[in-house]
Amino acid sequence: MNEYYAISSYLDLFVGFMNAGGSVMWVLFVLNLLLWYGLGYRYLVLQRGTLGNVRRQIDKHVNRGEKQKMRGMLDYAIADALVAAEEAKRVNMKCRDYIHDALFPYIITIGKYSTMVKTIVVLAPLIGLLGTVMGMIETFDALQSSSMFSQGTSISGGISKALFTTELGLVVAVPGLILGKILDRKEDSFALEFEQIADIICTKEEDEIQ
Repeated sequence: MNEYYAISSYLDLFVGFMNAGGSVMWVLFVLNLLLWYGLGYRYLVLQRGTLGNVRRQIDKHVNRGEKQKMRGMLDYAIADALVAAEEAKRVNMKCRDYIHDALFPYIITIGKYSTMVKTIVVLAPLIGLLGTVMGMIETFDALQSSSMFSQGTSISGGISKALFTTELGLVVAVPGLILGKILDRKEDSFALEFEQIADIICTKEEDEIQ
């Protein structure tokens, strides 16, 4: 029972805190959840899992075959690319086209939620600013009707509450901007390595034919 009342009291405090900033606070809360979900997904997906350059990893897969231990996305991409190269060789088709088709799902995966994260980073400060403008309008309306003074509330208190949504919008956006840039660099690195996989494997296939 004590745990239930403790959870209930914390929930009431949270709801009261969110309602104090107006409806914009709930929008920012939802955006924050979506932002960290997208960042978390991208962080888990964009794990290379292996050390060393792409050529060395390809040689390991070729030498060890099915015994090669999969440690991350790069290993799975190389394995699928090698299978695609063998299939292209069997049907006498272009190696590069088959490998690009095999790597296409990985390209989609590394870019997933990137647009959502960038959109939230842009939207959060603007929505926070909207909340501030709405709060300022309410404050000056209350000041005009003298209802603020009748309730014993100061002007600075109303303005402080109004500015809080702008602060929260920046709190949501700034970490998303920093972490998003880091993850975007990892995405670019993966895209470059996928191109290297296609180049190296196809070059080896061409050398073997010659």
